[in-house]
Amino acid sequence: MHPVIPYVAAAGLFGLGCYGVVVRRNAVLLLMAVELMLNAVNLIFVTADANVRAALPHSGQVFALFVIVLATAEIGVGLAIVLQLYRLRQSVAVDEVPLGERNDGPDRNGPARHTAPGPGGAAR
Repeated sequence: MHPVIPYVAAAGLFGLGCYGVVVRRNAVLLLMAVELMLNAVNLIFVTADANVRAALPHSGQVFALFVIVLATAEIGVGLAIVLQLYRLRQSVAVDEVPLGERNDGPDRNGPARHTAPGPGGAAR
């Protein structure tokens, strides 16, 4: 098989993954697009290993296995974050996630309002 075919397929997969990362709002679909990009890189590693004589044999396959292990860890952590986001916000849309600091202190609705004592001297 000619080595250009897997390279072109990997470029197409990587481009499709980049498009998915840029366009998607759903966090789960965003993680799937990142996985598509990682699989494109794995295809390049294995193709290069099969076609290029390297000093270390099977180095492309070892790199691909390493990328698969990292992708598995990334999906585990990513899905845990997405589930926690869904529990807190009831939505997994990434554009609805607040990026600022959240203040849950007693004055989160503005400064505390002090009431003047009522007619009997007690606060209302």
